[in-house]
Amino acid sequence: MCKYIFVTGGVCSSLGKGISSASIGALLKASGLKIFTQKLDPYLNVDPGTMSPFQHGEVFVTDDGGETDLDLGHYERFIDTSLNKFSSVTTGKVYSEVLDKERKGGFLGRTIQIIPHITNAIQDKITKAAEESQCDIMMVEIGGTVGDIEGQPFLEAIRQLRNKLGAENTFFVHLTLLPYLAASKELKTKPTQASVRELRSIGIQPDMILARADYPIKKDILKKISLFCDVQEEYVIPAPTVSTIYEVPLNFEKYNITQLIADKLNLGKLKPNLKEWEKVVEKIKAKKPSLKIALVGKYTGLDDAYLSVIESLKIACYHNSRDLNLLWVSSESLEEKDKETWELLHTADGIIVPGGFGSRGIEGKIMAAKYARENKIPYLGLCLGMQIMTIEFARFALKDPEITSEEFDEGRKLSPEKYVIHYLAGQSDERAKGGTLRLGSYPCKIKKDTKTYKLYKKTLIDERHRHRYEFNNDYKSALEKAGMIFSGTNPQQNLVEIAELKGHPFMIGSQFHPEFKSRPLRPHPLFEGFIDACKKLKK
Repeated sequence: MCKYIFVTGGVCSSLGKGISSASIGALLKASGLKIFTQKLDPYLNVDPGTMSPFQHGEVFVTDDGGETDLDLGHYERFIDTSLNKFSSVTTGKVYSEVLDKERKGGFLGRTIQIIPHITNAIQDKITKAAEESQCDIMMVEIGGTVGDIEGQPFLEAIRQLRNKLGAENTFFVHLTLLPYLAASKELKTKPTQASVRELRSIGIQPDMILARADYPIKKDILKKISLFCDVQEEYVIPAPTVSTIYEVPLNFEKYNITQLIADKLNLGKLKPNLKEWEKVVEKIKAKKPSLKIALVGKYTGLDDAYLSVIESLKIACYHNSRDLNLLWVSSESLEEKDKETWELLHTADGIIVPGGFGSRGIEGKIMAAKYARENKIPYLGLCLGMQIMTIEFARFALKDPEITSEEFDEGRKLSPEKYVIHYLAGQSDERAKGGTLRLGSYPCKIKKDTKTYKLYKKTLIDERHRHRYEFNNDYKSALEKAGMIFSGTNPQQNLVEIAELKGHPFMIGSQFHPEFKSRPLRPHPLFEGFIDACKKLKK
């Protein structure tokens, strides 16, 4: 029978529930178990697809086209398992489905209530994900903080699940903060006690507490938490801030966390094989030269907006014996010809332009692509970044400064002949925004004797997409003659998936998002090739 581990958070948000859940999952997978993960998000949006990166960070896309929370990126990177739409559940999704069923007469005239109808629907989402994935361990993270009014139905649902499934099949982990008071020079346990008291007031008793702190946690603090929160002392695990998130599984295992969970869930003796994790952490901590990589975007300074991109760059650097020195370059400041911003870009060993939507800051990104092309600086364009690269090259090669994307010609002032990037078939301004992009994994056929083929070392790949616009094939012949190679295409629809520039050390753009498939133990070929090119040119 599948075992369920529920992870909740207390005191405040942004403590690292996603990293903790992913780390526990990684340890159990390294012990030979099949893991599946799920995030329950209390917000009313159906999914984060239409949310601003300032609100929610990046949107992580699964193989089957689910637009999900960025924590799913952590899960996939740590557990190295491809997730799906079952992995993401929101209040909006649950309510929409329950209300749709009610409108169709599915409840036979009964009064629809939070309990039992909403809580039953949540439980169904959890158990169905476990059944469909056929996992041994179902990791479930409840978003938000204990005490949030919007999270109460989720907590009630998992409380009921313990009664249905039994204590031997369910395990509650509670992550809380130990704040440090500088005046008294001590970590305080009262917020943790209050958070656990809140959980217990709704009928949930944690089996394990992960104590987060930015300072070392003394044993007497752990004993105090154990006593006041009624959790066995060995099940109160220190979770101090570490130098890299990929060290968290190793840190947890110092406290025998895998076997502690196994004992409660009757899993027998478990011993995770962490050799590969130890090697990666050793690489990360080793002293090595740094590479300056300019990330040119409009959400500069907001790590969460480009989380998978940044992690993919870090991973590729680690495997190339380099440290990442990330330079945040505002595309809007480039547009405005800000002297300091341009000076910063000129110091970069490589330039990456990630995905995005809208016309704000676009000309600045085009300027960055032009600088990379003219000065032979390695350039990697992701989704929008690939479109930027083709717009810039088309303007240069065809000597037409009006060439652009249909997306950026908001007033439709230009002739459609000027669109080197245009709407995908079936897309238009009138179409609803939510869940209507080209989403999920699609095949891509790679042309031999190209840089892309040298990186992938195969002719057929599958990559994840999230876009509404595509390259206009009417421009293909003219740009090929000018030196652009279309090294990857979708075999079904003949859509351009990868473009690269002839005679350039590394100027490659992908219409897909390779960052979603990069793993700490296995960097993505495009990122690894990009960092390798930066490293060689710096020499």
